[in-house]
Amino acid sequence: MTSPTPTAPARRHPWTVLLDFVRGFLIGSAELVPGVSGGTVALVTGAYDRLIDAAAHVLAAARRLVFGPDRRNFTVELRRTDWWLVAPVLIGMATAVLTAAGAMEAFVTSQPEHARGLFFGLVAMSILVPVRMLPPEGVHRLRDVLVVTLAAVVAFVLIGFAGGQTHADPPMILVFFAAAVAICALVIPGVSGAFFLLAIGLYSTTLGALHDRDLGYIAVFAAGAALGLGTFVQILRWLLHSHRRLTLLAMIGLMIGSLRALWPWQAAAGDDSSGAGALLAPQAPLVGPIGLAVLGAAAVGVLIILESRRAVQSGQ
Repeated sequence: MTSPTPTAPARRHPWTVLLDFVRGFLIGSAELVPGVSGGTVALVTGAYDRLIDAAAHVLAAARRLVFGPDRRNFTVELRRTDWWLVAPVLIGMATAVLTAAGAMEAFVTSQPEHARGLFFGLVAMSILVPVRMLPPEGVHRLRDVLVVTLAAVVAFVLIGFAGGQTHADPPMILVFFAAAVAICALVIPGVSGAFFLLAIGLYSTTLGALHDRDLGYIAVFAAGAALGLGTFVQILRWLLHSHRRLTLLAMIGLMIGSLRALWPWQAAAGDDSSGAGALLAPQAPLVGPIGLAVLGAAAVGVLIILESRRAVQSGQ
């Protein structure tokens, strides 16, 4: 008995395709910023679950082709993929990475308090997104609090280990495995791949390679990223489908803990009294970081309202 031919996802209105391109651009831009998760942006813009499902189908197709080769099921998985979502999002992400890498690095390094203030507001308000996605069934207050607290503490503590020196000429094996780990953060809200690269000293080196079109470095990084996605997306998809509430609670905790990286006032490298990355009391500049934090929170709030209205209109 043969399985029925899968129905290809329906075509979308051109304006929706344009919106998905913008979503991809925002996700790609977020991945360039230490402390900000592309997965968080995907959650806020309402594309997270669909992107995880689409990525799982693409990766399943690749495995069918490479380890089979099973061309029939390879085609089946490709037909199940929502290319009307995936293609514009990927193009938007690539556009952001290739055009904004230099400017983003300059902003983060030259205006650290202002950059962290903006992203603190973005991520803090974004915590509402997985909270709103929590299923009403399966509530267990003590367990829920413990999951959120544990995830927050883990993120907070791990972020405190950051502050490694930049590797100007890293070995390619380090680049490969760093990419495999960092790309996993792309699909976990609250976990920043860029911050991981910053912690191990590859952030500026990687953005510089993108800005300078260093094809050798980019190729090794892309290969590592493909390995990371191929081994992780299926696990995350299973968790979201089988243990959705616990997975979302863990994401909430990770997002709360990740705010440690985005507190605007932190000790700089070379500060012997506090150590790089130590949290400081608010000090000058004050107006800029606080104003940008409010602006970032307001921007996410508007996105949440728009996505809520879209969901109501579509009957979701």
